[in-house]
Amino acid sequence: MTANPLSGFQVDPASLSYIGQGLQRPECILAEPNGDLWVADARGGVVLLKPSGEQKFIGPNADQRFGNSSTKTTESFESKYTTGTLPNGLAFAKNGDILISNFGTDLLEVMTREGELRTLYDSIDGQPIGKVNFVLRDSKNRIWLTVSTRMNPWTDAFASRVQDGFVALVDTNGLRIVADGFRFTNEIRFDAKEEWLYIVETTGPNITRMRLDESNPKDIRLTDREVFGPGHLGGFPDGIAFDSYGNLWCTLIMVDQLIALTPQGDKLIILDDGNPTATENLLTRMADGSVRSEDMQNARGTIAPWMASITFGGHDLRTAYVGSLQGNRIPFFKSPVAGLPMVHWHDR
Repeated sequence: MTANPLSGFQVDPASLSYIGQGLQRPECILAEPNGDLWVADARGGVVLLKPSGEQKFIGPNADQRFGNSSTKTTESFESKYTTGTLPNGLAFAKNGDILISNFGTDLLEVMTREGELRTLYDSIDGQPIGKVNFVLRDSKNRIWLTVSTRMNPWTDAFASRVQDGFVALVDTNGLRIVADGFRFTNEIRFDAKEEWLYIVETTGPNITRMRLDESNPKDIRLTDREVFGPGHLGGFPDGIAFDSYGNLWCTLIMVDQLIALTPQGDKLIILDDGNPTATENLLTRMADGSVRSEDMQNARGTIAPWMASITFGGHDLRTAYVGSLQGNRIPFFKSPVAGLPMVHWHDR
């Protein structure tokens, strides 16, 4: 194999560019081949960002709880990050609509590009779904869904590191759980050949992977569960994306680092914007089970506070966009390696 293009690569924070303004909780970003970005927005929909910088909110709601400030109090943390509509993970539906995992309302939704929103699923096995975190569509038009926890507020699940997260699948059999027992399930991604599903366990804190078993098309399964990379990533993984070399890029939320795991599972630091003192306190309190909301709130950087996702875009898939929970704009930079293409609606 050729030399890893990420060897020795680190991003200088001063070299970052930015797009967007006044965004509200831009957690997840979808990139189209024409340069358009679709960004999750806490007002209850998405923001369409054009390469020119033009932006437009699309959605039926206008919840303004977040405002334009990235400075939050502990009180606002509890209300703004645990209640109300919180569009989180996004994916393109086959027809170009936007699939939305709503972390606030505990729903899997779909929205047209004109802003018409409807619920796809609100329950599973006769029970409320729980904290719907991320949604992914694969090349065979199956929809994969992660649920971080069934505890409410989710901060209790985060603090206790409970293992009640799961991965669900929507196929011709409807919605069903295919793997469970995860510590705060977050983003998921398939490798280039869709042989392994990589699963973020935020309070693991690690990446797990499971093999996709399609031997019985009527009963798709995930098997051979194993940890990929370090058992403790030194922070709390949130968003992941593969590049074309096979590196798995990953954001560490609150610690506010962007890292990559090589195909061999070695950890590389790409961008570090953390607060060392607050990070040490957070990791210590998480380890001994005494973590509080204020510990989570105080641990953040300034570039993309609560760094939450990584998306490759641009015509060559070498522009890396960083989503966040407390930022109001999107930093981006040029990557030395192209990202792995996501499944677009254009591919139908």
